[in-house]
Amino acid sequence: MSKKIIIIGTRGSQLALVQSRWVQQTLQQACPDLHTELLTIQTQGDIILDTALSKIGDKGLFTREIENALLNRRIDLAVHSLKDLPTVSPPGLRIAAIPPRQDPADVLLSKDHLPLAQLPAAAVVLTSSLRRRAQLLHHRPDLQVLDIRGNVTTRIRKWQEGPAQGMVMAAAGLNRLQLQNHITERLDPMQFLPACGQGALALQIRQNDPDLAARLQTLDDHAARATTTAERTLLAALQGGCQIPIGAHAQLENGRLSLKAMIADVRGICYITAEDTGAIDQPEDLGKRLADQLIEQGAQKILDEIKNQ
Repeated sequence: MSKKIIIIGTRGSQLALVQSRWVQQTLQQACPDLHTELLTIQTQGDIILDTALSKIGDKGLFTREIENALLNRRIDLAVHSLKDLPTVSPPGLRIAAIPPRQDPADVLLSKDHLPLAQLPAAAVVLTSSLRRRAQLLHHRPDLQVLDIRGNVTTRIRKWQEGPAQGMVMAAAGLNRLQLQNHITERLDPMQFLPACGQGALALQIRQNDPDLAARLQTLDDHAARATTTAERTLLAALQGGCQIPIGAHAQLENGRLSLKAMIADVRGICYITAEDTGAIDQPEDLGKRLADQLIEQGAQKILDEIKNQ
């Protein structure tokens, strides 16, 4: 009897392939009757590399072409970095599993191995994220924060070859690529809040594929789903995208789900935080409640100013 073939869609970067091969191997171990193949798909975010992410468009930059391939049945399963995925799936698609989450924190790479607090005055620090820019300037208003684009290894090479003192990246990407030796400082995710869903993968399928959905349940992680759902519900409630500096960090503590979030203007001057706890099985309620708290503290003014620019 021939094995059922599952085509897995992924971006072609080194990190995306490492992530997708892990999914491929884990799924085949759980379901020996499957045969899986990888199909690399180039996204708009992979093509446009000379413009800051915040100036290009919405969060579908790294996912839209892969989602289209799923809808058009070129692939059966899409592997995304969850933080790249819009909070609302296109009609006909669903997130079937969120595997165990990698470290959600950001990290600093520094040429002189100096932590963020000890970087020289007016030091140049590179980042591809408005959220990171706002928090860097909030903690160190003297820094010069400049844009950098490219995949993980490209950004590291550009930083090493250029004059910038430091660069901020996601810990998860460096960990998955075994590049931890470049890390100078892990930035405490309760003080330097990560992107919503950072460090997690999303396994997306067609809505009408119950067989594959059932098979993927072996890869779904309860803690990862609860924490990322709280974070992404907050993001959706604030209607946030890559043009708005929003960060959040959820974790399971003493049988409860805790969530801390921030929103700031792009200069990190107006900087609002809130935190709360809720039931582990009600992450959506916690995300919505915390979004309301941020709005009550003045987040709407930041949202309106950024959207009207």
